[in-house]
Amino acid sequence: MSDATYDRNQDLYLPSGSTADDRHALAIDPELAGWTHSGLRIVALEPGGVHILTAGDSEWIVLPLEGGCTVQVGGDTLRLLGRESVFASVTDFAYVPRDARAEISSDAGGRFALAGAKCERRLPARYGPASEVPVEQRGSGNCARQVRNFASADAFDCDKLIAVEVITPGGNWSSYPPHKHDEDRPGEESRLEEIYYFEIAASPLTDGTPGIDGTRAPTARPGFGYQRVSPSREGGADVLAEVRSGDAVLVPDGWHGPSIAQPGHDMYYLNVMAGPGATREWRICFHPDHTASTEGYR
Repeated sequence: MSDATYDRNQDLYLPSGSTADDRHALAIDPELAGWTHSGLRIVALEPGGVHILTAGDSEWIVLPLEGGCTVQVGGDTLRLLGRESVFASVTDFAYVPRDARAEISSDAGGRFALAGAKCERRLPARYGPASEVPVEQRGSGNCARQVRNFASADAFDCDKLIAVEVITPGGNWSSYPPHKHDEDRPGEESRLEEIYYFEIAASPLTDGTPGIDGTRAPTARPGFGYQRVSPSREGGADVLAEVRSGDAVLVPDGWHGPSIAQPGHDMYYLNVMAGPGATREWRICFHPDHTASTEGYR
């Protein structure tokens, strides 16, 4: 492996806080990622806090991770009920078009993902109800997981942006079999840049502090997971990362998967995808070395 390839692969794993700035807990734009379309920002608001989103040449989805908010864009006021946490339920969301200015405010505070993609068409601002989010139970056995297709290509209209959430139960594998989408092959595969953003559920741990009744008090134990990206071509992306809450992995190319959740700790990830193709579609190719023995796990 060349030094240039090694340095590039080091940059594909982004630990929590490594891209933070004074307005975002995480800020990934196409320039930072070294590609052309996909972006993701995480915003944390204190009670009564306000964040201004200037859309520029990108379309955006405001997705509550924790708490609710109001999104004012143009003459539209979109009120998002949100959710207690990413593990609690699906959530409603708001679509912000390119060339718009949006004000995101939260009376009670919360954390919000801004999933974006550079685009060409300017679509109208819209509210996405939680009740209309298609929820898919994918895979079986220890590869079972829940996919929330809130902005998949066939569920919600965007110009370029594709985004879904995945919940992987503790001890399970997801993004399996490994798959890729780094070539334009009409009807078979579409070229998409992808961001994985992770949160890992904590689990109670009995520590050594006696309570009033003499029992030991539970504390929260943070968890972790693993993300693999393997090369689909010479010099391609090659990552094996231990991921924790707030971490992200960039997938410019290559076979991605599995995503592995530590036993006892459910794993959440938000996938943000976009690419240069004329048609917005999610077409993938499974790794030929894994597909024969994994029917039913996809």
